[in-house]
Amino acid sequence: MQVVHVASEVFPFSRSGGLGDVLGVLPAVQARLGAEVTVVSPWYADVPDEVAEVWRGTLPDVPGQPVLPPVRVGEVRRGGVRFVFVGLPFFDRPGLYHPDDVWRFSQFGRAVLPVLAGLGVVPDVLHGHDWQAGLVVARARLAGVRGVFSVHNLQYQGRWNLRDGAPWTGLPDWTLTPEGLEFHGDVNLMKAGLVFASQVTTVSPTYAHEITTPEFGEGLEGLMTRLRAEGRLSGILNGLDQERWDPRTDQDVPSFSDAAGKAAAVAALRAEFGLDGAPILASVSRLADQKGMDLLIGALPQLVQDWNVVVLGGGDPALEAGLREWAAHPRVVFAQGMNEPLAHRIYAGADAFAMPSRFEPCGLSQMIAMRYGTLPVVRLTGGLVDTVPGDVGFTFGEASVAALAGACREARVAFEDRAGWAARAERAMNLTFSWEGPARSYLGLYARVLSSPPAPLTGLDAQGHA
Repeated sequence: MQVVHVASEVFPFSRSGGLGDVLGVLPAVQARLGAEVTVVSPWYADVPDEVAEVWRGTLPDVPGQPVLPPVRVGEVRRGGVRFVFVGLPFFDRPGLYHPDDVWRFSQFGRAVLPVLAGLGVVPDVLHGHDWQAGLVVARARLAGVRGVFSVHNLQYQGRWNLRDGAPWTGLPDWTLTPEGLEFHGDVNLMKAGLVFASQVTTVSPTYAHEITTPEFGEGLEGLMTRLRAEGRLSGILNGLDQERWDPRTDQDVPSFSDAAGKAAAVAALRAEFGLDGAPILASVSRLADQKGMDLLIGALPQLVQDWNVVVLGGGDPALEAGLREWAAHPRVVFAQGMNEPLAHRIYAGADAFAMPSRFEPCGLSQMIAMRYGTLPVVRLTGGLVDTVPGDVGFTFGEASVAALAGACREARVAFEDRAGWAARAERAMNLTFSWEGPARSYLGLYARVLSSPPAPLTGLDAQGHA
């Protein structure tokens, strides 16, 4: 089976969060299971030099569509996977994401299939990830290629006004209707993937249900409900790179393999930041409303009575400012930005890990924390429901300061029973979040897509377009 993944980021070449982590592991596991796997991503200025240029030039013009600028194509093979990087001039700038991303990824979406054809890659299934790949899934469907589309975060949809955005897509007018890409007067590239894919997945079973509701559906709950009714929406829980996140082999922390051995990592983190003898509650997160970091800041007056609090992350300037102000407190540490070695030390050296997310499609941090024997305190939403057992972590339902503080207080009381806490940590460390199960699930989904008739383009087929 020839599988092509398309995504805006892929670890270790480009990464801003969980999407890049998924694309760094899932394709390699699928390759080990026998698939021929290619991953296509933009060639950003920050992509490492190991990527070798294999072609540059102009792509064939398509009548009636805007002309694409010259493209350069890079390639590297790693872990049995062929990584292809599409270099367009407007991706040659620092960083991954910018205000003109709908335009940039529209052009990327038009370039992917011609680049694959030029390289001789003929996909059986094209698997697009999040809105940046939505247009590729739509164009693949119109070219007769079956598509699977994964929603990693429905909040970000790739919207732009229809007048300007429609020509960018290069799609025929009949696709730019409310049954297609149009959404409240905008082009919506997330919707392109949803409508044109044969199957849609999310990154946890609970999130697949949540996005059919007004609370989590981001205005697309009607479409999601229809996809579920048609048997085209499912949730496949993400795995974890268990080689990258392994306390026995992690070179950034004192090695340990059980809850008792974790003490050295806790002592090292305590010494690094000059913390007192109270247990350590940590968070490694984007600082964003989604992640509930305002709730964590609001709960700090209560938390510092029980815990040292260590936060690593960056994002919303107001949240950063709030944490910087609190960092003057002797029990609060705020490290701004993202620092992977420090993240490893925090996961290993904390006693508990806070994730007060308003919504969490899957979440990897809670899996990583448990891998290191750090017990999660999480809100009951999305993938946090699917991954944190009740006899391991501590949970709360309401997205409020009081609910978070109450769950952290429950954890602090439990911490006093050191034998009971160690038993929880042991259970956490023995959980398995291997990627092999999800990889097999995706391969099975691809096989069903290939053996079934093409999914109907509901509302579009009535116009005679399939």
